[in-house]
Amino acid sequence: MASKGQRFNNYSDELRNEIISKYISGIPSSRLEKEYNVPQRTIRNWKRKYISHPELYPGLGNKRGRTNESNLTKEDWKERYEILKKYQAFLKAQREKK
Repeated sequence: MASKGQRFNNYSDELRNEIISKYISGIPSSRLEKEYNVPQRTIRNWKRKYISHPELYPGLGNKRGRTNESNLTKEDWKERYEILKKYQAFLKAQREKK
């Protein structure tokens, strides 16, 4: 909780985007903290906010591993369903072998 008279640091969008892109690419937050003099907790919060709302961070692109499921078509969902059915059959066969 903020205490009375506490001042907060303001970071530029460019700096924030640079730090997030490095953090997402695998550089540890402890290293980024020392390099940019930004607290680890702040870096982790920025990453969490980027993952939940990437549109707020222009210039970074979609660096998440998964596809945006709201853009999937009916055919995509059918394909996923078929893959899951095959995988379930495979697991069932593996269990029966034991």
